[in-house]
Amino acid sequence: MAEAEKTRLRLEIAHVLFIDIVGYSKLRINDQSEQIQKLREIVRGTDQFRSTEAEGKLLRLPTGDGGALVFRNNPEAPVLCALEIAKALKDHPELRIRMGIHSGPVNEVTDLNEQANIAGAGINIAQRIMDCGDAGHILVSKHAAEDLEQYDQWQPYLHDLGQCEVKHGERLHVVNLYTDDVGNAAVPTRLAAQKRSSATGKRSASFRTLLVAAAILIGLGVPALIFTPAILKSLRSSTGGDKAASSSIQEKSIAVLPFENLSDDKQNAFFADGVQDEVLTNLAKVADLKVISRTSVAQYKAAAARNLRDIGQALGVAHILEGSVQRVANKVRVNAQLVDARNDAHLWAQTYTRDLADVFGIQSEIAEAIAQQLQAHLSPDEKARIAKPSTTDPVAYDLYLRARQLDDLANDPDAKGYLLQGISLLEEAVRRDPKFLRAYCLMCEIHLDLYWGGADHTDQRRELARIALQKAEEIQPDAGEVHSQKGLYAYHGFRDYDGALKELEKAKELLPNEARIYVTIGAIDRRSGRLQEAQTNFRRAVELDPRNFLVLMEAASTFSAMRRDTEARHFFEMALNILPNNPFARFLFGFNFFGKTGDAAALRKQLDLVAQQSPEAERSVAFPLLYCSWMQRDRAAAEKAVALIPAEGISNSFDEAAIPREYCVGRTAWLFSDKALAQTALGSARAIFERITREQPDYPQAWAYLGLTDAMLGRCSEAIQEGKRACEILPYTKDSWVGPTFITYLGVIYAACGEKEAALQQLKTSAELPVGVSYGELTQSPDWDNLRGDPRFEQIVASLAPTDSSRK
Repeated sequence: MAEAEKTRLRLEIAHVLFIDIVGYSKLRINDQSEQIQKLREIVRGTDQFRSTEAEGKLLRLPTGDGGALVFRNNPEAPVLCALEIAKALKDHPELRIRMGIHSGPVNEVTDLNEQANIAGAGINIAQRIMDCGDAGHILVSKHAAEDLEQYDQWQPYLHDLGQCEVKHGERLHVVNLYTDDVGNAAVPTRLAAQKRSSATGKRSASFRTLLVAAAILIGLGVPALIFTPAILKSLRSSTGGDKAASSSIQEKSIAVLPFENLSDDKQNAFFADGVQDEVLTNLAKVADLKVISRTSVAQYKAAAARNLRDIGQALGVAHILEGSVQRVANKVRVNAQLVDARNDAHLWAQTYTRDLADVFGIQSEIAEAIAQQLQAHLSPDEKARIAKPSTTDPVAYDLYLRARQLDDLANDPDAKGYLLQGISLLEEAVRRDPKFLRAYCLMCEIHLDLYWGGADHTDQRRELARIALQKAEEIQPDAGEVHSQKGLYAYHGFRDYDGALKELEKAKELLPNEARIYVTIGAIDRRSGRLQEAQTNFRRAVELDPRNFLVLMEAASTFSAMRRDTEARHFFEMALNILPNNPFARFLFGFNFFGKTGDAAALRKQLDLVAQQSPEAERSVAFPLLYCSWMQRDRAAAEKAVALIPAEGISNSFDEAAIPREYCVGRTAWLFSDKALAQTALGSARAIFERITREQPDYPQAWAYLGLTDAMLGRCSEAIQEGKRACEILPYTKDSWVGPTFITYLGVIYAACGEKEAALQQLKTSAELPVGVSYGELTQSPDWDNLRGDPRFEQIVASLAPTDSSRK
């Protein structure tokens, strides 16, 4: 290579703005030329372009549908230029532009035509960041965003979106840049689809307790919330499913599948979703119908070809409603058709062409027509509620749908940011329509998500939920959505079970097909010791939402914890049919058998099915693998599992439940008699748990783990008091679902401290509870070795021993 060529290949760090026209290839040739010319004028007219070019610090790389600007002065330059472009584009709505920004290495090269050109990772990554966005988005790489965060003025406009999968499976961390005036605040369609595929449906009202259920099943070894963000991100959707027997399908039953968006502007996908959603919501108000919930039908949106018979069987319905939506300027065309899923017979079809403002009237007409076709009894009250639209403002409804999409990501590791963005969108929606009841209800729910989940467990956040609920109640106090939110507020805000059930029973009458109401009632039933009622409510929730992974896992965990193993297995298998490699499901499915039989090898087999998929998948089951190694007394496997646990520890989506890596290291060392390492690691873990108890004195898990840690450190007097404190904060009489966990933990503390009588008493209590210590944990865990051989301990073990049939 010539010396001159080597010189030109010198790398430098530059700041790249990549721009393209969305949908460019679908434009007519004349329109392509016009749009490119207009975009070129806008870009060249910005102050940042002109000033940087005058400095000789700007390089340009044209592409067919846009181009890249390479700024060689400072990291703010491409951002300032992007904002100028976005402001100018407000006067040119025909130009649908997206932009991506990254700082990275570039170099000037000479192409085959002997023309100067630009290459390098900086260019490539900027383009891939841009490709994650939709029209209006200004997306920034995490690296570039960190540079901008050094400047106070940029911090309010940077909104972390998490990782986006791009070319060749690479994952890039993306940040959304927008202000009140420019940018696109919505989660990009591509990223939202990936998030949906990694988190099937919204967290059910008691999802946090579902994670706690794992601890109840396991006893000592597993923290109350053990699952890593990688596990929570692994919820991938599927279209397969358990098929209900045709003979058992209710005649007056229906699934409203996602409507196809036929608009040229794919941004109208939200609009099409809204039409389908409102029809489904209206039909769900009819008590004489069985209507499948939104999460279960949503996964059929991307199906290239729909086999309606298979879908009908998978969802357990006799009828399916399909449709399409086309929006052109201020007109909308909606086509809907009703099909008998048992024989593919077309029962009804109608096309509506109206002004955009009348779209809400179309939705009500479709719902009423379907109810009539299915010969469903429609009471005057139900008819009136169907006729009343949620809002008459299409923009407000679009904001509501976008906020709900963000709320669907409540299990994501970046959940808090998404939920706060959702609240901002809802605030804008109610500014446009102050009578938008569903928007206020969703706002209340998101505030409660933040409060109950621990992301913001403050009185201030709970008060914001109350204010939103009050606004909704002022609009329509007798609405089913209002009663539902009042119940959730009583439950998640104050653990007022009786008050919550009173409101939720009213909500169930008005919203008879809302699966989440049954899940919430079932969760309260579990906590208040109404276990038979809990089973009934979870069965009904599954019937209405049979393809919702989290509802199935709630049901499975409930039956498993109550030692109803056959039914638990059925629901676990339904969940695994949806997500066969989900680590959470594999772990609990394996533990369902282990807890009953003590077969740790069977548990490891389930975990290995996940771990063998990839290194990331193996990390996602790091703690379950560690627990299994403890049960099998396998030091080498335990040390391998510990190495997989990240430095920041194991956590659920919310910081308050983080289990430090030091605890995992220390407990492993303690079990295998590495005293020096145990002392060091457990001492560090103790400091962390002690700090949490100071900051959150009413958080029982922190007190329990502090007690367990002190017991291993030999600080027995303190350990026993700490274990007792956890039981006092959340006793069995207050929470029969989580309370047994702390009874078992206290028994472990007593056993470690040589207090055999007290340990046996705790174990006896736990074993007699419907949701208590498991047979597998008692027979396999080294924590009970001090008690083995004592006739009283062996009697407790025998009381939980499986029958021959339960081993199958």
